[in-house]
Amino acid sequence: MTEEQTQRIIIVGGGTAGWMAAAALARFTDRQITLVESEAIGTVGVGEATIPQIRLFNAGLGIDEAEFLRETKGSFKLGIEFAGWAGEGRTYMHAFGNIGQGAGVLPFHHYWLRAQAEGKSRELDAYSLNELAGRALKMQMWRPKPGEATPDMPWAYHFDASLYAAYLRRYSETRGVTRVEGLVSDVEQSEAGIASITLENGDTIEGDFFVDCTGFRGLLIDGALQSEFEDWTHWLPCDCAVAVPCATKGDFTSYTKATARKAGWQWRIPLQHRIGNGHVYCSEFISDDEALDTLLQNIDAEPQAEPNQIRFKTGMRKQQWVGNCLALGLSAGFMEPLESTSIHLIQSSLARFLQMLPGEQPNPAIVAEFNRQAEFEWTRIRDFLILHYAANGREGEPFWDRCRAMELPETLTAKIDQFRATGFIHREHEELFTEQGWLQVLIGQDVMPESWNPIANTMPEADLSAMMMRIEERNAQIVQSMPGHVEFLRAYCMPQNSRKSA
Repeated sequence: MTEEQTQRIIIVGGGTAGWMAAAALARFTDRQITLVESEAIGTVGVGEATIPQIRLFNAGLGIDEAEFLRETKGSFKLGIEFAGWAGEGRTYMHAFGNIGQGAGVLPFHHYWLRAQAEGKSRELDAYSLNELAGRALKMQMWRPKPGEATPDMPWAYHFDASLYAAYLRRYSETRGVTRVEGLVSDVEQSEAGIASITLENGDTIEGDFFVDCTGFRGLLIDGALQSEFEDWTHWLPCDCAVAVPCATKGDFTSYTKATARKAGWQWRIPLQHRIGNGHVYCSEFISDDEALDTLLQNIDAEPQAEPNQIRFKTGMRKQQWVGNCLALGLSAGFMEPLESTSIHLIQSSLARFLQMLPGEQPNPAIVAEFNRQAEFEWTRIRDFLILHYAANGREGEPFWDRCRAMELPETLTAKIDQFRATGFIHREHEELFTEQGWLQVLIGQDVMPESWNPIANTMPEADLSAMMMRIEERNAQIVQSMPGHVEFLRAYCMPQNSRKSA
C-alpha cells in the first residue's frame, strides 16, 4: 500500500480511550493515525482500577511492566473488597484467580458446599490465594520453573488514568501518531458515515475511518450518527458520582475497596502517590451536598484537590460501530466502576475491532457481528453489576430496599435460579466474569444453593477433609512466604540499573 493509499484513521478525543486506541492502532496496523483533542476539555479521569486483562493489552504493546508502574504511580490489585453490601459490618472479597481446586469433573465449590454442611471446611475466603494475600497486604510473582507448578495468583493494577493516557501518548507519538490540538466545531457526514471534522480555527480534517472518544458527548456516534442509547438506570439507578484524591498514609491495600453507603457506594483505590476516592450514588435518595459530605467524612486524609462532580446514565449504544465510525469508552456507553470494567471495555472493543479491521469500506456483515458481540459483553457485565444491588442485605434503607425488589433481566434471573437449585454456574461463551467471580458475589451476599451436585457425595469423608485441609495449609504457607505489597512494589518498580546495584 503506497503512502497515497494509506487509510486515514481519525481519533476524535484523547483521554484513556483515545490514547489506548492510538497506541493499539499504531502498534498493529499500517494506517495513518491522527488524534484530535483539546486541552480545554477535561476528562472524567476517575477510572483508576483495572482487572487482569489489562496486562494482556500492555504486553501486546510491548510495555515493560515496571516502567509502566513507575510512570503511572501504579500499585498491584488482587481483587475488590465489598463492605456492607450483605449488611452493615459484613465484608467479602471478589478476588481474582481460582477458588480452591476442583476434583474430577466438578469445580471446587460443590465439594466446599458439602464440606460446609458437614462442618468440614472454613469460609470460602480460606481457599482463595488472592484474597488471603490481599488481606495480609502481601504481593509476589513467581517465575515458572521446569517441572514445578507456580501458584495461581493473577493481578491487575491501580494507576493514575491521566498518567496512563500521557504514557500512551508518548508511546503513540514515537510510532507515528499525529496529535492535533483543537475543538471540533462541525462534523461533515457522507454516505459512509463521517466525511470530515472541522475545528474551531477553521481547519478541516478528512478521514476514511473515525473513532469517537469524545466521552459522554458522543459527538460523532450520537450527535452526527444518532446511534440509539439503551438506558439501564431502572436496574442500575445510580446516576452521580463525586471523586476526590487524598494523601496515602503508611501501608496500602493490594485491593480496591467498595463500601456500601446510604444511597450508593464509595470506592477507595490506593496508588503510590495518593488514594483515589469516590462516592457513586442515586440522586433520588441523597442530595449532592450530603453525598459529598459522606465521602469527605470517610477518606484517609485531607483532600488534595477540589471534588470532581460527575453525572451519568448507565447504558450502552445499541450500535457502537456505525458506518465508518467506532465509539470507544464513554461515547459507547457507561458502566459504573463497581467491578472496574471501564478500561477493559475499551480494551476488548479495540481487540474486537482489530480482528475485524475493515479494508477500504466496512462490510455490513462484519459491523453487525461486532455490534452483536459488544451487546453480549455489555449485557453480561450489566447482569453481574445488577446482582450486587439486587442481592443486598441492607434492609430498612429506601434505596437498597428498592434494589432488592426490582424485576431482574431474564438472563440474570436464570443464573440466580440455577445457582440456588444445585450450585450450578455456567460461563456462557466469552462473557467476562468467571464462575469464581460469580461464586464469590453470590456466596458473599448470601445467595446460597439448596444443594450441590451429587457427584460431590461420592468422595469419602476422610478424603474431603484432607482436600480442604491441604488447600488451606498450602495457601497459608504461600502467603506467609510472600513480601509485603509496598516492599515488593518498591523493589519491583526500581529502575533496572538500581535493582542490579541494590
